[in-house]
Amino acid sequence: MSRVILPPHYPEPVGPLVFLAGPIQGAPLWQVEASRLLHELRPELHVANPRRDYLPGEFDYAAQVDWETHHLRRAATDGVILFWLAKEETHFCERAYAQTTRFELAEWMVRHERDGAKLVVGLDAGFTGARYIRRRFAQDCPGVPVCDTLRAACAAAVRLVRA
Repeated sequence: MSRVILPPHYPEPVGPLVFLAGPIQGAPLWQVEASRLLHELRPELHVANPRRDYLPGEFDYAAQVDWETHHLRRAATDGVILFWLAKEETHFCERAYAQTTRFELAEWMVRHERDGAKLVVGLDAGFTGARYIRRRFAQDCPGVPVCDTLRAACAAAVRLVRA
């Protein structure tokens, strides 16, 4: 069975790790479906899912960022970072949608070019800025799979893990 790692846990899994990168605030619960699809395709994979429910007052911003950074780096060394850019479901006026994801996507695009980190990018229909992201990946990272569905992105991630 797929092993899903959630914050604040730091197990050191043996074998490849897929990190589920993408919007959380304002986004649908896409990580649950991605974990299910990855398990269906390759049951022994470890999946790092940064999304979890917190009790009021329990969320620790620094701990969350540190957890994500650790697992992103681990997936970059042995595994794949799967970006799913889900269409905004709920709008929050005080925050730009997917602002952290967009920063991380640019960071890992550069790390792919420099270090060979394995990435998959999935773009949900209606994700704002998708045309630009497609164009830039085609220009600078043509070997990175850019997918139109979550299922296709998960399948591409499994293929990259095996490569």
